[in-house]
Amino acid sequence: MPALRGRVPEFLSPELTALRDRVAALASGELAALRDDATLSPADRAARVRAACKAAGLYHLTQAEDTPELTLLVVRETLALHNTSHLPGVLGAGAGVLAGVGEPLRSSHLLPVLAGDKRAGFAFTESADAPRPTWAVPEGDTLVVNGSKSYVTGGAQADFLAALVDVEGQGPSMVIIDTDAPGVSISRHFGSMDGSQHAAFRFESVRVPRHHAIGAPGDGRGRALAKISAVRRAVAADCVGSAGWIIGLLAEELRRPRRSGLVLAASERIRLRYGDLRIRAYAARSAVYRAARLADAGHDAVNETIAAKVLASEIAGEIADAAIQLLGGEALVTGHPLEAQFRRLRSLRLAEGETDTLRVNLARGHLDLGKGSI
Repeated sequence: MPALRGRVPEFLSPELTALRDRVAALASGELAALRDDATLSPADRAARVRAACKAAGLYHLTQAEDTPELTLLVVRETLALHNTSHLPGVLGAGAGVLAGVGEPLRSSHLLPVLAGDKRAGFAFTESADAPRPTWAVPEGDTLVVNGSKSYVTGGAQADFLAALVDVEGQGPSMVIIDTDAPGVSISRHFGSMDGSQHAAFRFESVRVPRHHAIGAPGDGRGRALAKISAVRRAVAADCVGSAGWIIGLLAEELRRPRRSGLVLAASERIRLRYGDLRIRAYAARSAVYRAARLADAGHDAVNETIAAKVLASEIAGEIADAAIQLLGGEALVTGHPLEAQFRRLRSLRLAEGETDTLRVNLARGHLDLGKGSI
């Protein structure tokens, strides 16, 4: 397994080490074969990946509320080290903001999501041209929702949205809005360079039951940010694993003799560049592991998570770019593994908050709120 050679063990417990090795065997074997099988339709590939991960005991790790962050990090990083983390169906949809909800939402929305029978969208970002943030007016046992949301990933396939809504007289709340409810419409479909699909939604006097507002009045933003922090850690884990995969691939290519007999690894200039990539990957990986351990220890790790996500996504993108630069034009050909990774990693620098916004948030967290550590 060249991708795992020389990896720092991160002082993992015997149980986590065994889990890592089990995930590596699955990723390098069955999952890699499914990834590379061009005869499979996307739906068939996803179904087979899901079945394999369920049989291996991985699929439900993201759905259990007590799965430690370090466990999820080890799984996600190992999958990415074998270029399989992006396969649909690898890990099950988590509870997200529905975690801990009671009836009737538990039966009508949470359990179907965990079973894979329903799909949820996270509607947090307001449309750029919206006159005001999405809002709701209480009327008896219902909430009347108006407004719009953009960048709802997978929104076109979502059965319902968990939307951040400003409920008049109560404050921000996470509200479950069924996408087939009267007044809900998709105003735009669009894709991004990594191949993911998004949708923008419009809400026009949408009536939803008041029990679709999750948690205490006014705590919606906190719930949303907690979910976003978890996703940021997931993105960071994917990025450091992908960076490791790229570095492993690059090392093999640098050692391979070219047609002319030239071996790129013999160049001192190439070695200097390659050494710098390993140093940067080490720094990013260390930050991601520290953020996971802080979260597991019960610390308010919002700012450390931001730092880890920014560092990991930026460095992974730089490593992908540098690898393409070192290998030349062949790595830019459509279908080349590095070409696909470059597009995917570039998009992850925007996922759950683009880098400059997160830098400002991190500064605000410390200068205004006294949060965060170094």
